Amino acid sequence: MSSPSAHSLRLPLRPAPLSRARAPAAAAAGSSLAPSPSPRAALLLKPLAAAPYRHQPALLLHQRRRHGPPAVAATATSKPVLKDPKKYQEWDSVTAKFAGAANVPFLLLQLPQIALNARNLLAGNKTALFAVPWLGMLTGLLGNLSLLSYFAKKKETEAAIVQTLGVISTYAVLVQLAMAESMPVPQFVATSVVVAAGLILNLLNYLGWLPGTLWLLWEDFITVGGLAVLPQVMWSTFVPFIPNSVLPGIISGSVALAAVAMARMGKLSDAGIKFVGSLSGWTATLLFMWMPVAQMWTNYLNPSNIKGLSAFSMLLAMLGNGLMIPRAVFIRDLMWFTGSIWASVLQGWGNLACMYCFESISREFFFATTSGLFLWLGFTFWRDTIAYGNSSPLTSLKELVFGK
Repeated sequence: MSSPSAHSLRLPLRPAPLSRARAPAAAAAGSSLAPSPSPRAALLLKPLAAAPYRHQPALLLHQRRRHGPPAVAATATSKPVLKDPKKYQEWDSVTAKFAGAANVPFLLLQLPQIALNARNLLAGNKTALFAVPWLGMLTGLLGNLSLLSYFAKKKETEAAIVQTLGVISTYAVLVQLAMAESMPVPQFVATSVVVAAGLILNLLNYLGWLPGTLWLLWEDFITVGGLAVLPQVMWSTFVPFIPNSVLPGIISGSVALAAVAMARMGKLSDAGIKFVGSLSGWTATLLFMWMPVAQMWTNYLNPSNIKGLSAFSMLLAMLGNGLMIPRAVFIRDLMWFTGSIWASVLQGWGNLACMYCFESISREFFFATTSGLFLWLGFTFWRDTIAYGNSSPLTSLKELVFGK
């Protein structure tokens, strides 16, 4: 589903442990009746007081937030934030595994199309590939690239792998479409350059080998590109009920370019710069959120097309996005949660509901998937409530939406 601002885990850090040599001096310093520490002890204590929080490395802070919650995390009122750090760490590990497992349904979702295209190409049936819209595939590819940048920057490894496989599998389909001459050569070459650059830059940034200036240029590129594509795709969905035009993409792309330029020149406030930085992740999420809307609009206009939908594909879409919901809730990432819950409920379950209404699937299959989805959501918030020691799932939901 990216750096854009998002709700992240806010936990106080564990104070630096005192060595055996420092402990007596620290205890003496904390008592008004104890004698003053020796000069050697004072020298030992001085670096602790002179080490401000802001100088901690960003990667170290991330690792502590994710893997090392404090044994006793207290607020100003000395009330523990985490009642059971062990359960917190266990749920941290489990949610990461769930996010990684999402690769399985997503790969199964794309591989049948790749295999079918390969058979048609080998049989010389190139016209069959014209049924796959290359513009829609390109839109999904741009969304994957934007979310890859978002998750790679946050060091969410499992989610970044999901998006990387999404980029590679979608690009494989575009290669097949270009071989069938369904996708124009200039657009394919430009797409290939963007994909290669995006994968390399994200890998280097994840490893910490990329200069900050170059990464900012990449973020600006995906921000402008995403904002140019999103309104155009939304507009094109309702053609021919509205005139066919490229003005939405041109206007939104121009506004995005101006906003990014003003942010880089320091012409915007801190809040404005933060907002511009969040646009790439949110536009990528909105692109994926719009895909089921377009599908359901098509179903509404042509109900006969519903029989051509695969219930197995809709189920895989629901499973893949559903497996990432626990991780999004755990790290308090509202953008990730919004995209995952939307795709799972609307793209997966929503299309299954349409198929059930038109009697394309059985009642047992539909109610089984419905029950499974709601049980999964209930399990997610129940476990999150236990991990954080909250009073109810509503508290976890409040923290997700509004932060702590």
